[in-house]
Amino acid sequence: MDRKRLAAVGAVCFVLLALALRAYMGGGSEEKKKVSHGRPLVKVVMVSRADMMRHIALSGQTVADADIPLAPKYTGRVMEVRAKLGDEVKAGDVLMVQDTGDLDISIAENAAAAGAAQAEYDANYLKARNDLELEQSKYERNEYLYSIGAISQDTLDKVKQEYLASKAAFDVLADQVEGGSAASVESKAYTAEKAQHATAALRRQREDMYLRAPRSGVIGYRNAEVGAIVSAGTKVFSLVDTSHINVDCTIAEADAAILKAGLPVEVTIDALGEDYAGEIVYVSPAMDEASKTYQVRIELTDEAARETIKAGLFAHTAVDILQRRATLCVPKEALLSRTGRQVLFVVREDGTVEERAVKVGLMNDAEVEILDGLEPGDTVVVTNQDKLQDGKKVETEPYEGDDDASEASAS
Repeated sequence: MDRKRLAAVGAVCFVLLALALRAYMGGGSEEKKKVSHGRPLVKVVMVSRADMMRHIALSGQTVADADIPLAPKYTGRVMEVRAKLGDEVKAGDVLMVQDTGDLDISIAENAAAAGAAQAEYDANYLKARNDLELEQSKYERNEYLYSIGAISQDTLDKVKQEYLASKAAFDVLADQVEGGSAASVESKAYTAEKAQHATAALRRQREDMYLRAPRSGVIGYRNAEVGAIVSAGTKVFSLVDTSHINVDCTIAEADAAILKAGLPVEVTIDALGEDYAGEIVYVSPAMDEASKTYQVRIELTDEAARETIKAGLFAHTAVDILQRRATLCVPKEALLSRTGRQVLFVVREDGTVEERAVKVGLMNDAEVEILDGLEPGDTVVVTNQDKLQDGKKVETEPYEGDDDASEASAS
């Protein structure tokens, strides 16, 4: 029995050993795919002239055209609140009214003072002038009567004395003359004008007790209730202008150098699952010192955006910018840096590789421009360069993007 068991165990071990040997031999065949007769398997691209593009991804949040905090100019008690959260208002609409009772009394007092000053001006100046004109006319008439013997000298002298008294009274009122008007009369006129200006200032202050919308929009914040006392400069409303919806993004220096205003884009709003037409309207001319980035603003030109999109939603888009026309480019993975030189491997017609120094130009996320060292039609190695040296024979297959990295991430 023991011998039979030992024989069975031996048979199982033999089978397992055979399976392991077969698996090993199979793995060797896979390796042959990588290295054939000692030749590394590399992926290659054939270089040709093509337009070099830069793919720029933009992401940010939606923002309204304006979000304006509104505050009263003067401290006062709230008498009316005429706007609620979410109300659509137009420019000039009254949002809140403060108590104007004290101002109304002051306006009435100043208006009365202005009227009194004006009346005093009229009474003093006009009465004196009219009295003088009347006495002067009376005196001239009596002078004529005296000349024809109709009245006596005593009568003329009496009329003359009345005329001179009236003239003296006017001269006292107009003892100083400035610009053709009596200074004392001008003083009374200035007093009346000052009272009128004071009344106008109070009326302006009264108008400021009515808080109005500076532009059309939607009430996005409210902190005002009837009966409460609000302080000057304290925010009580915010007005959100949704006539335009924008997306504010930030980009790096390399992207800001080539991105221009005026480019049309298609913006995706993830929360809504919709795409909206837009246009880049602003690229910051200077870097933000804090974030070391540049600001970009996209205006959504789709009419539906104004009705459906709220501020603060995440949005993203991308643009492809032409960097250079008809230039030579290779995948970034093909370029190596050795002893301060930029090099790559080129496959000759006999299957051997040549290490070649090159001069590089522009770069983007996937490619690098070669300014010198390559010709159209050259075959460039993209992978497995660590196994290469000048003159080594290789096996090649076409390079189709960064598939090695994708395989590695999948495994």
